[in-house]
Amino acid sequence: MIIINKGIVKNIISKRDGICFIEVDVDGVMTKAVNYNYITGDIESGDMVYLNQTARKLNLGTGGYDFVILNTKYDSFNLLDKGHIMKLRYTPMQINVMTVEEQDSPYHDVFNNFKTLNGMPVIVGELHSMVAPFSIVLKKLRPSIKLAYIMTDSACIPMQFSNAVNFLKKEKFIDSTITMGHAFGGDYETVNIYTSLICAREISKCDAAIIAMGPGIVGTGTKYGFSGVDQAQIIDAINKLGGNPILIPRISFNDKRERHLGISHHTITVLELLNSNCNIVFPKMEDDKYSIIEKQIYNNSVFERYNKFFIDASITKEILSGYRDINLTTMGRNIYDEPEFFNTCGAAAIYCNSLFCIN
Repeated sequence: MIIINKGIVKNIISKRDGICFIEVDVDGVMTKAVNYNYITGDIESGDMVYLNQTARKLNLGTGGYDFVILNTKYDSFNLLDKGHIMKLRYTPMQINVMTVEEQDSPYHDVFNNFKTLNGMPVIVGELHSMVAPFSIVLKKLRPSIKLAYIMTDSACIPMQFSNAVNFLKKEKFIDSTITMGHAFGGDYETVNIYTSLICAREISKCDAAIIAMGPGIVGTGTKYGFSGVDQAQIIDAINKLGGNPILIPRISFNDKRERHLGISHHTITVLELLNSNCNIVFPKMEDDKYSIIEKQIYNNSVFERYNKFFIDASITKEILSGYRDINLTTMGRNIYDEPEFFNTCGAAAIYCNSLFCIN
């Protein structure tokens, strides 16, 4: 169930607000680890720590990191913050946060007075790697737009772990961040998807929002057994609150798994589970690749229920190529390896921008 080992911190690799990346000597073996300062305190070289090594020992996609669960230099410490809502509830690492909905929050009444999202565009993506290309392209097309990122709790829980979000916030491609459910570390903390959407509109005063999980999607090779299945519930919530949902389909032509060729089976499953409508945006592409997409759409009647748009997103590569300080990859593949994936994100941004041109 869990693997815990003790080690000595040998080096601080890097750090930013709330998180520190370190090297730890565990019985003569050097390992990389993550310390969340808000949970296990500040850390220094020479500290003796206990590490959760479970995911790395199983060769899972945690970026090759272990995680500090205890720093023995502290007999005790008090990092209590404001708020009475617990995240990571009933686990040894449960923490308290001030969510925007709770009674002591200055925003409490916003949720009782809310009426509608009034058509606010809300982009829904399956993978965390969709957030950066969409946000960068949208902001390059319309710098004045205010964009929120809502991170679900379907994958990585602490927002601080995301290098992409750190870059996007620093460079002002994202104006505010919201962490919902058990995810934490955003500018605003919320209890669920409905209050996250209201927060984006009424509290952070954003014009649009993108919703996706943090790093680390879970998949099992079964139809319903993947964490991105929550996109269906998210889109239904957007419609329920009067928003305008735009789905970024997961498209690949270089994934070795046949179920992800062209339009991923994940996207098709989400469309099958939806109880409401959404807009699906595809990029224009080479004829041989387009014929695969066209055949998938033609052979699956589920696509008849949705609004579909094919958009020239060729500017995506030029825009994204100008940013060297962020590693834009999906499943380890970059824009040259998987251009259609990134063009799909760019197409969603172009479509979103066109809505503001109309208005």
